[in-house]
Amino acid sequence: MGEVDAYFICATPRTGSSLLCGLLAATGVAGRPEAYFREPDEASWADRWGLPAGAWSYGDFVRAALAEGRTGNGVFGAKLMWGTLDRVVAGLAAEHPELAGSDDALLRRAFGRTAFVHLRRDDVLAQAVSWLRAEQTAVWYVGDPGWTGREPRYDPDGIDALLRTIEAHQAAWAEWFDAYGITPHRVRYEDLAADPAGVTRGILDALGLALPPGVTIRPRHVRQADALNAAWIARHRSRT
Repeated sequence: MGEVDAYFICATPRTGSSLLCGLLAATGVAGRPEAYFREPDEASWADRWGLPAGAWSYGDFVRAALAEGRTGNGVFGAKLMWGTLDRVVAGLAAEHPELAGSDDALLRRAFGRTAFVHLRRDDVLAQAVSWLRAEQTAVWYVGDPGWTGREPRYDPDGIDALLRTIEAHQAAWAEWFDAYGITPHRVRYEDLAADPAGVTRGILDALGLALPPGVTIRPRHVRQADALNAAWIARHRSRT
């Protein structure tokens, strides 16, 4: 890739995207990637950025996100789940109707030279189990204050439904990359979990960025999976 103004981490839930965002932010040169464009969170981001309630355009929102998500070298980072991409390009098309229908051109108009990191997980059953548990409890990371008080319960139908969703979203990302001739930098969750610093350095290399001297790459999130996840995975595999 090299010489980029912006990059997006393209993922599905429970692939380590929050872990990766924290690692890249810790470098000080790869933006401050967050899920800025998740539609349910738009109002809270807009309020945080001081945008006037009910009176901002999507262009205003994107410009505020750029100001928040850039590091001093001008590089912007953000993460996108599959469903979020449609919202971003629709909002940008309202700002630039002459580019409607050309997702890549819309993204370049708003973000400049844009690169993509495709993050996926080989063990999709473990991903689905983690996703279901997070949805049941509203705990998406260690220390998340959103806990509902509900204890997680094994739900085979819920796991199967999420497996289908993961398959559909991964296929949609692959089709989108192919449609626009994009070759993303590919990252496996399993590699990220095993060597977070090494994977982060690999992304910096792909983006044409150098890690500043003396900077240590440290994760800000810890692994959530535990014996309960393992038990649900074993129980689900035993069904077949």
